Amino acid sequence: MDKVRAAPPAPVGTATLVAAAVTGLLGGLLLGEGLAVNALLIALPLAAAAWFAARRAGRRPRLSSLAWGAGGLALLAVPVWSDAEWPTLLALLAAVGPGALALHGCRSWAGVLLAPFGLVTSVRRAFGWGWRGVRERASGGDKDLAPLMRSVLVAVILLLVFGGLFATADQAFADLLGSLVPDVGASGAPWRIALAVLVTGGTLAVAHTAAAPTRWDGLGPGPGRARGRVEWALPLVLLDLLFAAFVAVQAAVLLRGDDAVRAGDGLTYAAYAREGFWQLLFATVLTLAVITVAVRVAPRSGPRDTVLVRAVLGVLCLLTLVVVASAVRRMDLYMGEYGLTRLRLSVVAMELWLGVVVLLILAAGVLGTRLLPRAVLASGAVAVLAFGLASPDKLIAESNLAAHRDGRTLDLGYLSGLSADAVPALDRLDEPLRSCALRAIDVPAAPWYATSLSQARAREILAARPLQARPCHDMLTGDISPPSADPLGHAFASAINAPSPAGPLLLPAPGPGGPHANSPTVPAG
Repeated sequence: MDKVRAAPPAPVGTATLVAAAVTGLLGGLLLGEGLAVNALLIALPLAAAAWFAARRAGRRPRLSSLAWGAGGLALLAVPVWSDAEWPTLLALLAAVGPGALALHGCRSWAGVLLAPFGLVTSVRRAFGWGWRGVRERASGGDKDLAPLMRSVLVAVILLLVFGGLFATADQAFADLLGSLVPDVGASGAPWRIALAVLVTGGTLAVAHTAAAPTRWDGLGPGPGRARGRVEWALPLVLLDLLFAAFVAVQAAVLLRGDDAVRAGDGLTYAAYAREGFWQLLFATVLTLAVITVAVRVAPRSGPRDTVLVRAVLGVLCLLTLVVVASAVRRMDLYMGEYGLTRLRLSVVAMELWLGVVVLLILAAGVLGTRLLPRAVLASGAVAVLAFGLASPDKLIAESNLAAHRDGRTLDLGYLSGLSADAVPALDRLDEPLRSCALRAIDVPAAPWYATSLSQARAREILAARPLQARPCHDMLTGDISPPSADPLGHAFASAINAPSPAGPLLLPAPGPGGPHANSPTVPAG
């Protein structure tokens, strides 16, 4: 670790300390009530702290580092756009990769994979680094922060006093302040203080890393011992032949479609799709491992060896792409039969991204492998960003409603468990299905900084068309509903509330006249 350990950083600057204090203050005020635009508001001064620390240490950010930083900030647009927690969490985790690469400037596989851990190693030293800077400026001199702190304190007192007077004088102004200013009560003060301390410490760790990054690229392994042509090529050529035989069998899937599935004895769509996914996953991972080892020990005595390596490994990648296409086709058949869910959509997204990784490996075989680690990371970040901005829950709801109109069953219980992203699609359901589906979707009241665009849209829809007060428990769980006094209403409830063998309610497919043409109409009231 001696050759990768970071050098001692330059003393922390005043601008870095101010940016860290602002980030901690925003973290204490804006976090704790959900994630939306507040994540981006906190990330901006955090990035400024890293910028100031790097400049003070004499590091001039390269254009690539600025691009990685912008990519990390772009991923924070997902919680601004979407209400679903799973794409938001995925985007937050993915933002660490580009952000760490912007701080460290790594290029190798070791650097790309280990750069996020550089932030962890900086936490312990960052607190002492920041405390020394604060103590130095509190002791007086040209860098004394006491005048600035006194000015900020006076400004806060004036704003509180006059803001309180104006709020009591006019209710409209009080409502405006209430919607813009976080509600900091005495009961939540300890939690907000803890958040402020954690965010400040994290910001100092990021700034410390920017000032003195760990040189993770120094851990990369050197080239392996070259093997002879026959010793190297024979196993890989046999592997190519095995892949070719497998791909020949899979051609039936691409050419015959669902007939190939139905022809199998006892083979269901679920089992067929799961096999396709594991084929893709294992084939891609093992291909990456094989190529990594093969490149290290490849013969490299002349141009003939270069052609041999590119040909053998190129064929392996091309055959893997056919496996990718086969697996995607299998999952397409599965979703066409059973509809779209979060798990199925995630599987398809992963399959497509792994296919992109294989394409990048093919390109690296022609253009060189120097950019491959960062290209793989960039492709993953772009995939996560596109996945989040596509609003997966909305796609799931629209897909299931479209399938229902085409004659498929509808699992209303599952759709009611989606996020606010699905509200525009579920709003097109007829009553009482619409009210029962939307009532289970939680769209809590939250301040502006913790409200996503999807939540705001859902609130507008629910305000324009309020939900009807109808019993929905039996409809969503599949239990038989209580008898209705209205015979037509009782007939309708009995038809749609019959328990399903699978548990949740599966609504009957629509008739020729529309989504609910086969169901009797419930009179108003």
